[in-house]
Amino acid sequence: MLKKERQAYILHQVNLHNKVLSSSLSQEISVSEDTIRRDLQELADEGKIIKVHGGALSHSFNQVYYPSNNVYSHDHKKIIAQKAASLVEDGMFVITTGGTTIIELARALPPQLRATFISGSIPAVLEYMHHPTIEVILIGDKVSKNSKITIGSEAIAQIKRIRADVCFLGVNAISIKDGITDSDWDVVHLKKAMIESSRKVVCLSIAEKINSLQPIHISEVNKIHTLITELSPDDPLLKPYRDAGIEVL
Repeated sequence: MLKKERQAYILHQVNLHNKVLSSSLSQEISVSEDTIRRDLQELADEGKIIKVHGGALSHSFNQVYYPSNNVYSHDHKKIIAQKAASLVEDGMFVITTGGTTIIELARALPPQLRATFISGSIPAVLEYMHHPTIEVILIGDKVSKNSKITIGSEAIAQIKRIRADVCFLGVNAISIKDGITDSDWDVVHLKKAMIESSRKVVCLSIAEKINSLQPIHISEVNKIHTLITELSPDDPLLKPYRDAGIEVL
């Protein structure tokens, strides 16, 4: 790739996955990590990304409040959120991850809903607090400044004491072969605990993340009950997931 093409690819990956690792980008583009680090620094100097140790973050991922005009693929995420909100019933205990699609879910909840939402995501909890009738439980104590979530053994211990009716899982990458994957070690352990502590697991993913892969494995797809994208459920891209017995919305 030419430098311009390479940096455009990097920027797209940052917007798509919110966080990228220099080591993964190096393998994907077949250039040295030094080259990737220089590209990340240039993109950061131009104000397009936030460079962190070992990689980069998107600006939207680094905010506590997510303004709609800053969110990648915002219209698609609103469609996913509306579908997901229709699954929440009065009296449910709902546990969620963080991320921009989860934020849209929080904004899509009907005002008359009476349920309990549990999360370690600071931005998600702030959105839930705006709702007039849902109860909000914040898990954990130590906060990751990069991810804006509570992390560590205490957060995981609290999740394991919960038996949620449904878990809404913001997905970074998913495929039939490799399952659900992510790039953040702390987030991976939280998501694993949430899956094990929930009666039903609902994955929220824009279509671009379908059949993609991140470095760290979270779960096989057979742990998923429902997959929600912005696409029609009968879209050919989703056929392997329907064939695997996953409800597709």
